[in-house]
Amino acid sequence: MSEPAAKHPRGLYFLFFSEMWERFGYYLMVGIFFLYMTDAQKGGMELDKGTASDIYGTFIALVFLTPFLGGLLADRVLGYRLSISLGGILMGIGYCGLAIKGDTAFYVSLGLIILGNGFFKPNISTLLGNLYSKPEYLPQKDAGYNIFYMGINIGAMVCNFVAAYMRNNYGWGYAFVAAGIGMFIGVLVFWMGNKEYREADVRKPVQANDMSLGKIFGIVLLPAVLCGIASWFLIPGNVFGSDSTDAFLFGALPIVFFYVSLYAKASAEDKRPIAALLAIFGVVVVFWAVFKQNGTALTTWAESYTDRTMPAVIAKPAETLGMVQRVDTEPKTVPAYDPMFRTTTDADGKVVTKQGVDPYLNNLEKGFWPKAGESLALISTELFQSVNPFFVVILTPVVVSFFGFLSRRGKEPSTPAKIGWGLFITALSTLVMVGAVYASDNGTEKSAGWWLVGTYAVVTVGELFLSPMGLSLVSKLSPPRLTALLMGGWFLATSIGNKLSGVLASMWDRYDNKAFFFLLNFAVTLAAAGAIFMMIKWLRGIVEEHTRRA
Repeated sequence: MSEPAAKHPRGLYFLFFSEMWERFGYYLMVGIFFLYMTDAQKGGMELDKGTASDIYGTFIALVFLTPFLGGLLADRVLGYRLSISLGGILMGIGYCGLAIKGDTAFYVSLGLIILGNGFFKPNISTLLGNLYSKPEYLPQKDAGYNIFYMGINIGAMVCNFVAAYMRNNYGWGYAFVAAGIGMFIGVLVFWMGNKEYREADVRKPVQANDMSLGKIFGIVLLPAVLCGIASWFLIPGNVFGSDSTDAFLFGALPIVFFYVSLYAKASAEDKRPIAALLAIFGVVVVFWAVFKQNGTALTTWAESYTDRTMPAVIAKPAETLGMVQRVDTEPKTVPAYDPMFRTTTDADGKVVTKQGVDPYLNNLEKGFWPKAGESLALISTELFQSVNPFFVVILTPVVVSFFGFLSRRGKEPSTPAKIGWGLFITALSTLVMVGAVYASDNGTEKSAGWWLVGTYAVVTVGELFLSPMGLSLVSKLSPPRLTALLMGGWFLATSIGNKLSGVLASMWDRYDNKAFFFLLNFAVTLAAAGAIFMMIKWLRGIVEEHTRRA
């Protein structure tokens, strides 16, 4: 009598820890990236928020563009294991490179991270899927991906505590090196499991209808690069606010036209599902434009407008663990963080805060300031970045159970409706921040940290309604020969949304009343939700028609 098949392939557990460590490094870096760029007190880059938001948005946009190229090269040329190893090493070097001072090292390091993510991110997920291609593992495929996804969120939660410890006790450079070490650990774990997924590393044979690499480079990628370069150097002024934004958005146009051409050239049978997907892509751009401000606008609110003090009984053990920032009343100079601080310029061209102290103290009542020679213990700003992954872990089973409850009663919304509700819930999350603005008298007083926690809780529900549903819709509606390309379209929409998140965040200083900033986010997200619901009958009909045909 033969032994029962294993519930999951052994390779899952190596990939789980590889991905956990990779996400540890990535989210550690992203969690402190904006803080590092705007820091003027402890060795940061001293950039203004507008410039930092632009760089941040461009970076996270390009991070979501390169997986299309990395996945393509792995499919056709390199294979998955080599691509994952190459990507992990490039990212590890890039994280460590951020510890080196100077613009050259900074931008080269960002380039290595962007390229490395392109090779690593799509291919480790594909390799996992290949592990479950054997009949004995196929029934457990969804559960395997859930376990794998848990690794992402564990890494994203834990990393910010390490970031806080390293940068508070040793400096920014050490925190970035910690991200690099985490990435290298992930690569080593991946190599340890090499024999477990050797058979799953199978390159896909080119089909008759597949576009050749040369054609993809010539028709899609080369025009995108040329348009980006041309817009950077030849267009006078800034059409969309900055040279990098112009270059990115104009560079994206040939790729957008390529996806529109898929619809124009499609058969009558394929036109409707492709049209539905293109409509979804266009609308979810707005979700990512708002959601990804967690690293910019919401980080600014956490840094300067949120009460981050803690009782002494908590501060002492927290400081032992390195989770505490300290501010004192020593005179400080900083860039112009906010017009409401009414800054002035000193003789050296530096901008002095209205009180001449650490920016955190500007909107804190003097009665709560530390005495001369003493300091104030604060929760490290980046720890708020762990709230979203925490809620993903906590709320995922709740959302899944909720949809199961509705399904048993025949009332479960369609996939497009879930995406619409996800956008609506995301819009509501921005209203929580409007409440924070009014509760803090437009930031003249510190707001309670619970406002940010509440915002993250609401937007996480929106994320769980929308993000998995979008990926599911692509897999449901895509013609088989175009599934990979249309999945690339989803990531293109994510990339453009990420870039626009930086554009929106760069408007922060234009609003004296910060409620108007968050109301702008509310308006654009609500409009996107409205667009989905206006199309809902059409979209639902296409999904039902395609499901019956399948």
